[in-house]
Amino acid sequence: MNLQTRVVNILTQPKSEWQVIGAEQTDVKTLYRDYIIILAAIPAICTFLGLSLIAGAFRGFWLTSGLTAAISSYVTALVGTFVAAIVVEKLAPNFNSAGDTNQALKLVAYAHTPVWIAGVLTLVVFLIPLMLIAVLYAIYLFYLGMPVVMKTPQDKVVPYMIVSAVIIIVINVCLSFLLGAMTGASLGYGRFV
Repeated sequence: MNLQTRVVNILTQPKSEWQVIGAEQTDVKTLYRDYIIILAAIPAICTFLGLSLIAGAFRGFWLTSGLTAAISSYVTALVGTFVAAIVVEKLAPNFNSAGDTNQALKLVAYAHTPVWIAGVLTLVVFLIPLMLIAVLYAIYLFYLGMPVVMKTPQDKVVPYMIVSAVIIIVINVCLSFLLGAMTGASLGYGRFV
């Protein structure tokens, strides 16, 4: 898998790319090393730059606040992706689906691609609401990938997605609060002192 090719294909021709992804044999280590660690860094780096350098010049944000937010964002992305994959894997039997941790991680990571790429929008604070488009596209990618990667029957895809999403959102909010408490940040955006 070439990173650039995978990103372009999952964003521009997701139906055929999910077929390729579904047939690939990969493991958690490879997915993290070759894909997740790299793409999850985009919003973290852009958050740091946006808060510390760009917004900081106008609103008095400190360099340390930007760094704290970036680290919190990155850790949340790395841990949250794995936790989401575990949730998807454990729920699979309830929705007549099949797949191990590797398959679930492929689904979660590749579906999350547009959100990580849209992380560049955090460079300019007023563009962040446009990330909603990336989130909606990620949901669509998840919808397309679930039958292929997790072997989910079509009539079970939407309920499986809804239950997974609710659990994943709750876990990510808890993770964000925990990281915020540990780093002095609030939901990944830092305490501005």
